[in-house]
Amino acid sequence: MKVEDFQKIITDAIDSEVESYTFYKSVSERVKDANLRSLFLELAEDEKGHREYLQGLLLRGAKEMHFAAVSDYKITDAIEEPALSVDMKPLDGLILAIKKELHAAQMYTRLAGASADAGQKMIFEQLANMEKGHKARLEDIYTNMAYPEAW
Repeated sequence: MKVEDFQKIITDAIDSEVESYTFYKSVSERVKDANLRSLFLELAEDEKGHREYLQGLLLRGAKEMHFAAVSDYKITDAIEEPALSVDMKPLDGLILAIKKELHAAQMYTRLAGASADAGQKMIFEQLANMEKGHKARLEDIYTNMAYPEAW
């Protein structure tokens, strides 16, 4: 993998984590329900931790990374999303958050699949699992909001 490709992938991942952090933090400041506020603050802190980890990878550089040879990961395809807005209706905000978590999980799964190093692969798999966990939590909330008759 070329150094520029590595840097672009990690930089795009960092941008995605920052965008998610900003969204979750903004929503946590506006939501009235204490449980939702706590959930969004927790998600924001998780995204902050992901960003810090990825920045560490970027600083260490591609020489410490071990990727199997792959010509195109299509990472930017998974990252493309509509613009975020804290003025969205809560249900629309949850839908967007769910989609963001899905895209993040897919991105980390692809990075894990491209990793030749077992430790690195494990880290990307763990990040993917964390994002999947966020998605599941948000889907539970969405189900309760969109279909109140179900609970």
